[in-house]
Amino acid sequence: MRLKGQTAIITGAASGIGAESAIILSREGANVVLVDLNSCEKTIESIQNQAFDASVMECLGDIRDPEFVKATVARASDTFGELHILVNNAGTCGRLGIDTMTLDVWDRDMDTNVKAAFLFIQAIVYPHMVEQKYGRIINISSISGMNGGVISGQEDNNGRSGPAYSASKGAVIALTKWVAKELGIHGITCNSVAPGATLTGITTGVAYDVSQQAIKRMGTPKDIAEAVLYFASPESSYSTGQVLKVDGGYSFG
Repeated sequence: MRLKGQTAIITGAASGIGAESAIILSREGANVVLVDLNSCEKTIESIQNQAFDASVMECLGDIRDPEFVKATVARASDTFGELHILVNNAGTCGRLGIDTMTLDVWDRDMDTNVKAAFLFIQAIVYPHMVEQKYGRIINISSISGMNGGVISGQEDNNGRSGPAYSASKGAVIALTKWVAKELGIHGITCNSVAPGATLTGITTGVAYDVSQQAIKRMGTPKDIAEAVLYFASPESSYSTGQVLKVDGGYSFG
């Protein structure tokens, strides 16, 4: 129960990495605020069925909307008091190439993956984390934000994540490092988990060549969520500005 008495806000908590992160953090005693456009009923049922000693709150809305973000943080604070952990997980991934990319898809990926993370960080840091001199911010990025994603086929993209996704995840990494340098003096850490090929809704129907990995399988949401737990826990108190690749050994260095 390493997180007993703490409160975590998790975006994209209806499924995948966000849902598994909520389950694992609640397993460790944290109250969890589940944020998504879609119902988090399945996540809530999973937490309740395992009888974890934690409270759950659901907040449904558009994380790209500054007013929704502010209202969510205020509601969480009114209910639980201090806010200790923020997991910026929600994301979208357009798979259009540079020649077919539309501004609508570009803006959607950039706003969901980067702008929303910024909005939540801004809303939760001041005054909550700064006043309590403690906070753990974990941003889910991607190895695509570090290496531009997998090599595409000669004829088409073959499911490769698009330029907006890679650019947005690279921006998440840069934002993580900036925030880490700014807020370390206040006892707040900011780190990123960079998944490789992982079995989530974003990768449904996409074939990945795991033969190029040291561990020859797709990752699971639980694989990523356990890394989130490390950065959310007291054990990571001397780690900030870090990007932890959880990719089965797809990339080294």
